[in-house]
Parts: sequence; structure tokens; C-alpha cells
Amino acid sequence: MLLSRPTDLAAQFEIQRHAFAREPYPSHDVRISRLDRLLALTESHESAIVKAISADFGGRSAHETRLAEIFVVRAGIRHARSHLKHWMRTRKVKTDLQFRPGYNRLMPQPLGVVGVVSPWNYPFQLAIGPALAALAAGNRVLVKPSELTPHFSALLHEMIGTAFDPGELRVVTGDAETGKAFAGLPLDHLFFTGSTSVGRQVAIAAAANLTPVTLELGGKSPAIFDASCDVARAVRRLAFGKLLNAGQTCIAPDYLLVPAGTADSVAAQLSAVIAELYPSLANNPDYTSIVSARHRQRLVDLIQDARAGGARVIEVNPANERFDDTSSKLAPVLVVGATDSMCVMREEIFGPVLPILEYHSVDDAIARVNRSDRPLALYWFGRNLANRHRVLRETVSGGVTINDCLWHLAQENQPFGGVGSSGMGAYHGEWGFNAFSKQKPIFHQARWNGTSLFHPPYGATFNWLLRALETIS
Repeated sequence: MLLSRPTDLAAQFEIQRHAFAREPYPSHDVRISRLDRLLALTESHESAIVKAISADFGGRSAHETRLAEIFVVRAGIRHARSHLKHWMRTRKVKTDLQFRPGYNRLMPQPLGVVGVVSPWNYPFQLAIGPALAALAAGNRVLVKPSELTPHFSALLHEMIGTAFDPGELRVVTGDAETGKAFAGLPLDHLFFTGSTSVGRQVAIAAAANLTPVTLELGGKSPAIFDASCDVARAVRRLAFGKLLNAGQTCIAPDYLLVPAGTADSVAAQLSAVIAELYPSLANNPDYTSIVSARHRQRLVDLIQDARAGGARVIEVNPANERFDDTSSKLAPVLVVGATDSMCVMREEIFGPVLPILEYHSVDDAIARVNRSDRPLALYWFGRNLANRHRVLRETVSGGVTINDCLWHLAQENQPFGGVGSSGMGAYHGEWGFNAFSKQKPIFHQARWNGTSLFHPPYGATFNWLLRALETIS
């Protein structure tokens, strides 16, 4: 696959910039046409998408790709189609008495050319999700997929090229250097999904052009088992959330907090549930591989560091299969007794490794969450409403699912995004449309109005009117 050089990027950007200048406010019908074509590509290439992503992972569950990528994208497109006319409307806005009979309106305006830099872990969903929102908002879109998913990136380039003019939607491919050049383009908005460390670099590159950014990052997302929770039900839902895509999910539970004295029991129940969900691992098509040997070795190093530090490491390997350095898979691992000094508690894990920590009170659990950077997600399991309200009010996270994992991401009627080190900005549904629009305030002045009384020369009348306005505003 040919790489896109910086000169190619600049040329492709100019194509879209000029296309936007010719049509700065696409009609509803034009935008629907673009969404329809995107939906048609999603449905006609489902099998090819599944195969390409599996090839990049060295084995990725087809069911997980269909659920976490194709289903999510399809739902997002259909939601946008259904609501687009409402989102596009110029809205009435309240006008204060002193400015009447003038009136206010708020008009959503397309920004121009939007850049999307997508990651390897959900390459279809995290490329097309932001792109569909930008297209719905009337923009032109450039997508830079990850170099770690070359099969899928080539497929996406081919798919988009068959259905879209380069001035509408274009995929550019290349390595990390291409990504740096992409972030340095004078885009009208840049959307990045990836690690916090790379997100900082992207924000710095975009700042040179004053390009606004949406950053969807990661961090250590906690799960909390309250003393009131149904543990048997909670561990099954937690296991699903943790092991989807073999833990290579930005909102996967990164560590589990359980009441004091229950870590061993919870670990035993989790192990049993994991064995039930995945009775074998090596040749099980439901259990996804680790994307690369480098990433797998990083996870192995995290486990070895925890073991060397005195933590109890529990490998969940129901069929007692052998996983050596040549394997692309990694058996699920529970880490009981991890400490803050261990790498597994300092780094985002992004794999099938789950530390289990005990807490003594709700205050203790809240304090533990708040000692770390603000996470992208938080999961709370329990029936005690007072404790739930405290956790929701006294912690800050990008989003929350109660009594389950991950599902807040799939809500098109709610925003999805991070906070602090886990990101800035939000998208999905109307929030995605608004992220890629300028909400332009417009004041319509009436022919007959009283504002001329504020014109110079200033004097007693001006002073009286200003005092009068201050009493009613």
C-alpha cells in the first residue's frame, strides 16, 4: 500500500478546501446522500471488514467486530439520518425585552475540512463514527487510519474511493510520520482517538494552526463493586466488558475495587465465569488476539512486574493451553494485591489483565479513584442508592455505566467523550453534529427600534437609559 507523503496530504487537503468553498452549506438532501452511501458501504462490505480486521489482529472475533464496530456505526448513521433535519434547523433563541422587536436566531454552520485520526483497536467504528458526524454537519472529511491495521486501512481506502468523490470524503494512509504531518494540516477541526501521550502531541501540532481538537483518549477506568451488589451477576458483566476485544478497549475496566476481605472470593468467581465464557483460548474464535508482538510483550512485562512486586497473579487458562512468545493470544490474568508502585497500576493496561484491589469504605473507594487522572469511564455495581449517588457526585469521569460495562458508549442520545487526561470534547448523535458545527448566533434588528438612543453624543438621556436597563437585566 502506497504511503501518503506530506505533499500528497497537502494536495488532498486543498481539494477538499476548494470543494467546501464551492458548497459551504450542503443541503439536507446532499448530506442524506452522503450518509446513505456510507450506510450502503457498511452493509455491503460487512464480511470484508470482519476479515480485514481479523487479519490485522491475527485473529479477531467476528462477532465482536459485528457488535462493537458494524452495529455501532450502522446505528449512528441511522440515528443521524432520522434527526438531521431537526439538527440543521435555525433555532429561535430568547430575546431580552430591551432588544425587542429585534429577535435572535442560532444557525448551525459547517466548519469546512475535518480531519479524523483513528486508532487500531476499533479501526472501523473509530474512523467512521466521527466521519459520519462530520458529514452530517456538512463538512468535508479526511481520515487517517492507523498504520497498525494495514489490511483494514487498505480496504477502507478502497471502499471510500468507490462511493465518494475525493472532495467529500477521503482516506489517507501512511506511517507515524504521515500522522504527524496530518495533524499539522490547517484543518477546521481535528478529531483524534488514541493514547493520552500521543493526544498531547496532536494537540500541540494542531495549536500551530489554532485548529480546534476533539481528543478521545483513555486512562485507567475503574469498576467498583459496592457491598450491596449482586456479585454473581456483576462478575459476568464485568468479564464481558473486560475481555471484549481481549481488553483492547479504551473504556474497558482497568482495575476493580471490591469491599475489604472479598478480593479472593471475587477473583475465584471471576475465574469461573471467564472459564465458562471462554472454555478454551488458543483456537477459540470468540477470544481475540493481541494486535502485535510488541503490545503483547508490554502486557507480559506488566504481569511480571506485578508478580515480582509480591502481587498474586492468577492466570485463567481453562484448557491449560501453552502460550509462549510465538502466540498472538494472552490468557486472561487477575492480579490480586497490586500496589500503586506497580506498572499495572500506573499504566493503562489495554489488555486482558485485571488488578483487583480492596477498599474499606465508600470514602476510601472515592479517594482511590480521585488519586488518579480522571478516567474515560467508570463502572459502579450495586443497589445502595446513597452510595451510588455519592460515587456519581464525588468522582469525575468521561461517562458511567451502572450495573454493567461499556454500554454508555452505544447511546446515540447521549454524548461520549473524556475529561481531563482522558480527553476533551464529545460526539455521538447530536453532540457529534454540534462538535463539527459552528453554532452561529444571529441578531435580526427591527426597522424601528430604540438602540439609536445609545448613539453619541452621550448625555443625560444615555445615562438614564443605561441605569434603567441595569435595573431590569
